[in-house]
Amino acid sequence: SQARVLVTQKVLLERLPASVQATETVVLLDDDETYAGQPVGDIAKEETGQSSRNLAYVIYTSGSTGLPKGVMNEHRGVVNMLLAETRAYHVESSSRVLQFASFSFDACITEVFTAFCGGASLYVATRETLMPGEPLRCFLAENRITHATLPPVAVSALGQEAEAELPLQTLAVVGDICPVSLARTWGRGRRFINGYGPTEASACSTMYEVDAAHVAELTTTPIGRPLANARIYILEHTGQPVPMGVTGEIHIGGVGVARGYLNRPELTAERFVADPFSEEPGARMYRTGDLGRWREDGAIEYLGRNDFQVKIRGLRIELGEIEARLAELPAVREVVVLAREDQPGDKRLVAYWTTLAGLAEAEVPTVEELRNHLKAELPAYMVPSAFVRLEEMPLTPNGKVDRKALPAPEADALITHAYEAPQGETEAALAAIWQELLGVERVGRHDNFFDLGGHSLLAVQLVSRIRKDLDVEIYLAPIMSSPTVHDLAVLVVNERLSHVQDLELKELLGRMDSLSEEEIARLSEEYGLGD
Repeated sequence: SQARVLVTQKVLLERLPASVQATETVVLLDDDETYAGQPVGDIAKEETGQSSRNLAYVIYTSGSTGLPKGVMNEHRGVVNMLLAETRAYHVESSSRVLQFASFSFDACITEVFTAFCGGASLYVATRETLMPGEPLRCFLAENRITHATLPPVAVSALGQEAEAELPLQTLAVVGDICPVSLARTWGRGRRFINGYGPTEASACSTMYEVDAAHVAELTTTPIGRPLANARIYILEHTGQPVPMGVTGEIHIGGVGVARGYLNRPELTAERFVADPFSEEPGARMYRTGDLGRWREDGAIEYLGRNDFQVKIRGLRIELGEIEARLAELPAVREVVVLAREDQPGDKRLVAYWTTLAGLAEAEVPTVEELRNHLKAELPAYMVPSAFVRLEEMPLTPNGKVDRKALPAPEADALITHAYEAPQGETEAALAAIWQELLGVERVGRHDNFFDLGGHSLLAVQLVSRIRKDLDVEIYLAPIMSSPTVHDLAVLVVNERLSHVQDLELKELLGRMDSLSEEEIARLSEEYGLGD
């Protein structure tokens, strides 16, 4: 990024290398001397040379070559987006706005600055507190949040019963395709807005507000119409506009279009092209790679990607980046990564790979070695849940990989340990829950929840199932650190024992090691302890 100045505090300064500490490019916010020589009054714009065309920020998105792209957004685009959303969301001084998105994700700009623009209160919490499911629902209810911007999966995890309980006045859904069932459920009794826009166009370019009076009639959830001062074109491959109802690539023009990618002139020229439909000199538009079509009512319907970029649980993933990292391994010849949805609502990454000819079996990487290589290079959400080894890639008649012919992963494509059957009632019950949630036929007592395809949202469902089926409250953090059936069973049993009230039993449990198996069996039966 070639940042010229580092803004920090004294307490953090010691973490920096000595060579950085000694430079004049470090500005300490809590150092009085920093401001001693500065003017007391306001500085006129003419003195600084600042304008709305200055950069507001550079934020990075993942790249298909493994090299992240720094998107340069200007103040005018960001301010235009914030003013439009503050009005559309009806943010006022009495509003309570949730800050859900990570600070490294541009959706947080919407949350923070719509609250500030409207004079509202901004509610910030830990990531665990905001985990989709019961933790997030409790936070929304306890703090009487009126405005929230969430990905569809997070809204789904709240549960349908939460729709009537929560005091949300405005719910904006962003980051992924919004299922029509979600709009029907949550579009009653509040503003429900489906937002769309890439990082390269100041985070939001179109909005669609569900008509609560006709919510039951929805068949799809459109992404709506462009914001003020934004323009949307749906073009065919020749660059000409398509007729109404015909699919084309979405192009975005207007003030929200970013300056380009930092230090990536070739890629900037490829994605940011001249806008032939604008009368403004030098106007450009951004080629999104998204497919859409105009509806008769003037709204846009989103139809997915025209390349190999996907979104899973609201996170944008370029499959080529994962393929590039796997291809680094010397034994790997070809790699293809897909996002599969073999079970409705459960989209997962699957990697298909072939080995170099002539390799001995001992030289072929195991599934665990492939996964560990990616875990060292990529964030967890970009590591496939299954790795399928093929003799050859299936090809189309013109010699390209036939992605539609790639098989669904079998059990041996997942990371499992040598199978050992669950022991005891609790392990058996947990294994059954895992089989249902993860869609696998067999779960051993040492299998890892996340290696079998689990993720944070499924972990939330796991907590709910344990509460329902086993009548035990286990929190999310322990599951993250104890992700095997055996370890989780120990947590469940310990939680049960922590509520034992009988003093005699407590005393006996305190010296379990000295009891015979017959005594332990008697206690288990007498007190209904099971394991």
